Amino acid sequence: MQFELFPIAEASVGTLMQSINRVILNPLIVFLFACAMLFFLYGVMQFIINPANEEMKKKGKSHMIWGVVGMAIMVSVFGIMQIILNTLGGSKTGIQIDRTGNYKIEINK
Repeated sequence: MQFELFPIAEASVGTLMQSINRVILNPLIVFLFACAMLFFLYGVMQFIINPANEEMKKKGKSHMIWGVVGMAIMVSVFGIMQIILNTLGGSKTGIQIDRTGNYKIEINK
């Protein structure tokens, strides 16, 4: 029976970007999108609860606008990240490392 302390590793720029996107960026985008949604809903509540107070209605409208702008920015960031991942993921550039530490770099254009 053989125990592998150093398994074969394979890495590429596309794989790295997908991991960063999955672990860091997607949760951050979802969190900021949720914050923008809450900001928008806060503006809606300000607008509805204070129909007679023009200043509060104005603040509510401002919050709604900035909430929509924030959500649009988060959707745009998500789309841009998908474009980057599809661009980098299409290439066959990679590094393979075996148990002995030898490596092989593959570049297929």
